[in-house]
Amino acid sequence: MTLDEKGKVKNFVMNDKCAAGTGRFLEVMARALEVDLDEFGAMSLQSNLPSKISSLCTVFAESEVISLIARGEKRQDIIAGIHESIAARVSSMLARIGIQEPVMMTGGVARNSGVVAALGQKLGAKIEVSDYMQVNGAIGAAVLASSI
Repeated sequence: MTLDEKGKVKNFVMNDKCAAGTGRFLEVMARALEVDLDEFGAMSLQSNLPSKISSLCTVFAESEVISLIARGEKRQDIIAGIHESIAARVSSMLARIGIQEPVMMTGGVARNSGVVAALGQKLGAKIEVSDYMQVNGAIGAAVLASSI
């Protein structure tokens, strides 16, 4: 979403077609890779050659990941590829509303340093992440409700 100078929402776009890029998507990929989700960010940052993940559909991406494992690709490269595919999807959605700096990422996925890094690289912008990333939405709702 983009905000005006007063913090009011000017425009927003939301992925309403599938779970791609969500925490659930990452949970499924972690399970397929047999890697703890909390390790995803650090592992992807160790990659020198991210795998190509062409599908963002959770079911198809899981099959793709299983095939990459069977071919012997390194887990950190597969994870980095997952993060790059998420960054590509999110950046294409952001292009529809325009990107303004500073760029802030909230929600549980913002805990994943690999996704944050991949998105920052794709956008060519530094991504700010709040210490309260997982509850920012709730805080905003409470502030909004208190002003009614």
